Amino acid sequence: MKKAVVLLSGGLDSATCGVAARESGFELYALSFSYGQRHAFELLAAQRVAAFLGVAEHRIVNIDLSSLGGSALTSGDIDVPKRGLGVGVPVTYVPARNTIFLSYALAWAEALGGLGASEYCTDIFIGVNCIDYSGYPDCRPEYMEAFRKLANLATVAGVNGHEMTIHTPLIYLNKSEIIKLGVKFGLDYGITHSCYDPDPKTGRACGECDSCIIRRKGFEEAGVPDPTIYKP
Repeated sequence: MKKAVVLLSGGLDSATCGVAARESGFELYALSFSYGQRHAFELLAAQRVAAFLGVAEHRIVNIDLSSLGGSALTSGDIDVPKRGLGVGVPVTYVPARNTIFLSYALAWAEALGGLGASEYCTDIFIGVNCIDYSGYPDCRPEYMEAFRKLANLATVAGVNGHEMTIHTPLIYLNKSEIIKLGVKFGLDYGITHSCYDPDPKTGRACGECDSCIIRRKGFEEAGVPDPTIYKP
C-alpha cells in the first residue's frame, strides 16, 4: 500500500477526506494540530476519527498560533461571529493556517518516504472545500495548485521526478454531497466536531457559528439525521 499523509482536524470535512483516502487504498498517516484554537475539542474528535480510519500512525503537533493572533479562533479578545457573516474574509480565518499545516504534512511525507526512489511518500490529503465554506483564501483550487507546484520544487522526491500530489477530493462538493459520500463509506458523523465556539465544559456545539450553520444545513439537504449535540 502507498503511504499518504492526511490532515485530520476532527471536523466533518477532514473526516470525510480521510475515509475517501482510505477507500482509495492508501496506508494513512494522520496529522493534527494543537495550535491554540478555542475549539480544541476537535482534537478529541480527531483521535476518534483516526481510530475509525485505522491509521498507521496519528500525530498531534503543537504550534502556538494564538501567539500571533489575528483570528477569532485563536484570540480570546475576538468574538466568533454568530448567525451570519459580514462581507469579505471572516474573522474566523486563521492567517496562513493551511500553508503551515500543508508544510508540516509535506515534511512528514518526506520523512516517511526516506530518500530512496522506491520509498518516496508523495501523497497528501486535505479536506478543503470551495462550495459550502466560509470564504477562506487558502481553501481555493488555485491555492492548492500553487502549493502543489511549490511541493514539487521544494522536495527531494519532486526534484527527482516523483511528483508530489495534493489530493482535494471534496473541493468541488457541497456539504450535503460531502455528507452523502461519508455515509456511503460508513462514516459515523457523531464522532466528528465542527463548532468554532463549543461549550468549554461539555464540548456541545453552539449551533450559531458559521461552521454549525453550514453543517446543520448540509445534513438537512442530504436527508441524513444530524448527530450533533447542540447547546440548549
